[in-house]
Amino acid sequence: MTRLKAGASIEAARRALTDQFRECGIESPEVDARLLVGHALGLDHATVTAQSRRMLVAAEAEAIVALAARRCAHEPVARILGRKEFWGLSLKLNSETLVPRPETETVVEAALAAMKEEDRKSRALRIADLGTGTGALLLALLTELPGGCGIGTDISFAALACARDNAAMLGLAARASFVACDYAAVLAAPVDLLVANPPYVARSDIATLSPEVRDFDPRRALDGGPDGLDGYRAIIADARRVLAAGGVLVLELGFGQLDGVTALLPAALAPAAVRPDLAGVPRALVIRRLP
Repeated sequence: MTRLKAGASIEAARRALTDQFRECGIESPEVDARLLVGHALGLDHATVTAQSRRMLVAAEAEAIVALAARRCAHEPVARILGRKEFWGLSLKLNSETLVPRPETETVVEAALAAMKEEDRKSRALRIADLGTGTGALLLALLTELPGGCGIGTDISFAALACARDNAAMLGLAARASFVACDYAAVLAAPVDLLVANPPYVARSDIATLSPEVRDFDPRRALDGGPDGLDGYRAIIADARRVLAAGGVLVLELGFGQLDGVTALLPAALAPAAVRPDLAGVPRALVIRRLP
């Protein structure tokens, strides 16, 4: 465990945390050390650098040590900071929300591409984000689709409160509403665009996940049932009822799930495109509701 005392420099603290995180098996020790030192001191990156030789007072050293202990217990940096950037937006988190992942931005890209293809980007669109969590997908889309309005659903009241706060902070509260329900259970047609990142980890695989995910993300946001597909079944069952004719559903996929999800689609829902993430994994499945 790092031992810092008053009189150590900010740079010495950063180096000590980097070494500690490396010993703890943290994947990005330098970045995490920089972020947590800055968070403990209430300083941005530029100021941390500019003040690198400044000596810490006792309270600052203690705050840095406390944050380092949390990270060495594999609590994600985003949870320690209470925020995560997604699509260039700074989003508040809480214990009932999944930490937005970079690969989930693929869903936003796929949805925007589908709207552009049909020249819908400037139109008044009705959007729904099923299992919204922080509101990441819905709020990212609303920033790119100025004519759109949307609704986010979630079974967690705490998650919905977090999403509402994020919408307010981003100036999107007038165009975003949030309701407690299971996926699309209380939504009424027609919706032009449905997006969802459902739980897709097979229940027996949860124990194999990294501790940052397994021990800190809400289990309900991970557990996709015995085969990982329960969330897709629920969403697809309601999609034909909720989607307008020609409407689009975009689903985030787990690794190796493209064929399994595609096999669930009824005749009225046709796969239209698959978009890979930056690692080349098929990540977003675009589905169109036929007339």
